Amino acid sequence: MSERDSHQPLSGVRVIEIGSSVAAPYAGWILASLGAEVVKVENKKGGDDARTWGRMFPDGNSSVFLAMNSDKKSVTVDLRDTQDLQWLQDCCANEADVVIQNMRPGKIAEFGLDAAAMIARNPKLIYCNLGAFGATGPLKSKPGYDPLMQAAGGIMSVTGEPDRPPVRVGVSIVDMGTGMWCAIGILSALYDGKSSGRGCVIDASLYETAMAWTSTHVPLVQVDGRNPEKAGSGARGMAPYQAYECADGYLVVSAPNNKLFKRLAKVIDRPDWPDDPRFSSNQLRYKNLGLINEVLEPIFVSHPREHWMTLLEDEGIPCAPVRTITEMMDNEQTKALGILQTTPGAPASVMGLPLSFNGTRPATGTMAPGLGQHNAQIKGDAG
Repeated sequence: MSERDSHQPLSGVRVIEIGSSVAAPYAGWILASLGAEVVKVENKKGGDDARTWGRMFPDGNSSVFLAMNSDKKSVTVDLRDTQDLQWLQDCCANEADVVIQNMRPGKIAEFGLDAAAMIARNPKLIYCNLGAFGATGPLKSKPGYDPLMQAAGGIMSVTGEPDRPPVRVGVSIVDMGTGMWCAIGILSALYDGKSSGRGCVIDASLYETAMAWTSTHVPLVQVDGRNPEKAGSGARGMAPYQAYECADGYLVVSAPNNKLFKRLAKVIDRPDWPDDPRFSSNQLRYKNLGLINEVLEPIFVSHPREHWMTLLEDEGIPCAPVRTITEMMDNEQTKALGILQTTPGAPASVMGLPLSFNGTRPATGTMAPGLGQHNAQIKGDAG
């Protein structure tokens, strides 16, 4: 038994992914990484849109598609072709344990592939709808994408620097977060189905995920009715707790409680700070953060990051350099975790599952498939 085979808790589960872009494929990737057989259904004219997103490798693979589709099998289907459509309907109803779909609202029902139709044929089927604004409400039929949801869900209002235009979080946090919620829902339904024998319809949406990321802000605004301000690299209500510019880059320093603040005061030779009535509690320090930063900023910029990291870590003060992606990939801790994984024939390594079982991370088995690569194996045809 291979290392991959020994850490596959979803082995034997078959998933049909009628999904494109990021959110649904990310859900499928999680399940595939856990051992499920994930059959990715793509249109014959170009396949998943993500096949052309990001930077392109010389072999024609896109960076985005590679990241979201390892360990899957690709089949192409023409939904306007009666024979192809019948095959997919039968496959979902008779051969799948799970179906994930993120077609535009209303489209899946036009082809008789919706949850009601499929579960009528297979009551044990777990069917996951992944939409933009949710299954109910006045916006249920509208499409949407990650940046739209970061805007509509409130995330952009608290991201970035004060008095600056709105900015998007630099990763697809809503798309990938929704994929994670889908995977959690599917795993829960699989667990329930073992005892109940019942299937389940799961609904998730980008808008719900975006709102869920603001969970700490919702009670915050109810204290006094004020919307939270943007805090740049920091966090509302915690100080000092942000990135400071050093001579060779930025360093995030976390010293929001009294013990850590006292240690920070020692490092910067300000022993009077802990007894200063303006700084004697976290709430007061946050209120007077501008005064603290007037002192800290010129101090930190006077030396390189490594200088300050050594001093801060010696005092037990949490800190971290703001790394580029390449710096993160080359870091010894990253390498020790073995989360960056390579597969035969792949033009690049990809991120593995951020989970380990009994100390072992599930290994990536195959690179993202070519368009229709598994037609003959799964459909019994070449096209």
